[in-house]
Amino acid sequence: MTEPKKAVLYGSIAVLSWSMVATMFKVALRSFSGFEMLLVSSLTALLIFAVVLTWQKKWRLIKGFGLNDWRWFALVGLLNPVAYYLIILRSYELLPAQIAQPINYSWTVFLLIVLAVYTSKRIPKLKFVGMGISMFGVAMISFGPGSLKGVSFSYFGLFLAFFSAFIWAIYWVVKTLNTKTDHILALFMIFLFGSAYLLASAFVVGVDLHSREGFIASISAGIFEMAIPFIFFGAAIQKSNNPALINQMCYLSPFLSLLFIHIFLGEQIYITTFLGLTFIVAGIMFNEYLINVFQSVGRRKG
Repeated sequence: MTEPKKAVLYGSIAVLSWSMVATMFKVALRSFSGFEMLLVSSLTALLIFAVVLTWQKKWRLIKGFGLNDWRWFALVGLLNPVAYYLIILRSYELLPAQIAQPINYSWTVFLLIVLAVYTSKRIPKLKFVGMGISMFGVAMISFGPGSLKGVSFSYFGLFLAFFSAFIWAIYWVVKTLNTKTDHILALFMIFLFGSAYLLASAFVVGVDLHSREGFIASISAGIFEMAIPFIFFGAAIQKSNNPALINQMCYLSPFLSLLFIHIFLGEQIYITTFLGLTFIVAGIMFNEYLINVFQSVGRRKG
């Protein structure tokens, strides 16, 4: 198999994994609290990263870490997996999966804002168009079901879904500050600290992990949400001669997720959810790809 074909295969594995996450979250949360689920999922992901590091023979790289590196891992581990997943899992407890999942994609809008604040640079005017398209989709998902008979949901859950997207945007910016550390090793160290925080908290919070269904679903979430997709997506980007194609494949994930939510959770997918998600993805793609076309046309006319 050629390297480009491997890239597409690895990218497909990542997309399929992310597509199953919302369903696994909901199944696990039938039996576990968000904290219990996260504890199991985080430890599962940590074990997978450890196995990959062993296979790649990269443990020796830890020797090069300085005090600032350890502090950085400790900070990022608090953002993700701890803060981000505790918040988003609580939103999944309060909302239908088809609403919590697509709203999380608004993190790209928050990312533009966070980057603008962090770098003290203005957001290009054309990007407000993409942001507006995405936020229109978010509004459609958030408030559209309210006009449907017999449909009600938690507005606090909506707030948590938005807040989790904001936390993920901050995590993404902070994570990019460390580009020298190997990708898998960085994930291992982040989840090492995150898991340590969760284990320490478990003695205070208390956990009950006796549900087989909850345990299996939580392990699956650790595999297919926190570990496998990031490993394979990173490998796909490295092997691809067309990284844009691999990035574009990710936009299939939320639509496949709606299909799995309908099949396995039995949720009736609202038309407002599907249309809203379409607007969200369209806005993201406008800012990532189409904006360059408009700018190029503008320069030619100038």
